[in-house]
Amino acid sequence: MTLSQAEFTFVSNLVRKEASIVLAPGKEYLVEARLIPVARAVGAPNVNDFIADLQKRPNPQHQRKIIDALTTNETSWFRDREPFSALIDVVLPDLIKARQAVRKLRFWSAASSSGQEAYSLAITLQENLPAGWTYEIMGTDISTEMIARAEKAEYSQVEVNRGLPATQLVQYFERAGAHWRIIPALRKNVSFKHMSLTAPFPPMQPFDVIFLRNVLIYFDVATKRQVLQNAAKILRPDGWLFLGAAETTIGIDDNYERVAAGRTSAYRIRNAVPAGAARRG
Repeated sequence: MTLSQAEFTFVSNLVRKEASIVLAPGKEYLVEARLIPVARAVGAPNVNDFIADLQKRPNPQHQRKIIDALTTNETSWFRDREPFSALIDVVLPDLIKARQAVRKLRFWSAASSSGQEAYSLAITLQENLPAGWTYEIMGTDISTEMIARAEKAEYSQVEVNRGLPATQLVQYFERAGAHWRIIPALRKNVSFKHMSLTAPFPPMQPFDVIFLRNVLIYFDVATKRQVLQNAAKILRPDGWLFLGAAETTIGIDDNYERVAAGRTSAYRIRNAVPAGAARRG
């Protein structure tokens, strides 16, 4: 069976309301494919009956399952590589000079999915901060299922094969049956919490670096602007914002300016860029 227009509209309206994600017409097949396991899990014979029942009897738990299923959770270790190279070559040297008094850094991995990005950041900091420095990494995601997975910090062989060098697998993971688990020494620096980027941000201490990658592409312009404005409030004045390769602040929020960071680019609060950082627009 395929989704009717009314069923697709119901789901797309729900996802837009709860997660500000835009599901344009033509995504019916994607929605149905993602919801088949959800329908089976709740005992519905098919997706159509599952949605019909929700329309008649709203169920917050089932609605949350839809949000979780339709939130894109594509991720890998050290995804795209260049932002992590930029951290090592440009960002960390800059921050190490600027934070000598406190010797502590705070990172935020927004839309952290099942945790690979946050733990990749932890490995990068573990290997590149001077002795005596500490760090905190907070990962957030709208999917409660992904947060639970990230907190568990266990990954299958297939998952660790996606971008994780063998030397780091041996150093930072331990066997957990058929899976691999992040070692406690690394996990202690990383925490996760459920959070919607499109809702008002909860009180948070400021961050030195924000990874807000590959999530703005799912929002309309007004939502992108609001998310970027909220992020600016918790990014330190001389901090760094990383977006996905297909994302930009240009034409959306003039509080930021794009700067070169190795072979990629990052964003900083306008008029707070230190001398020596090349401007790119």
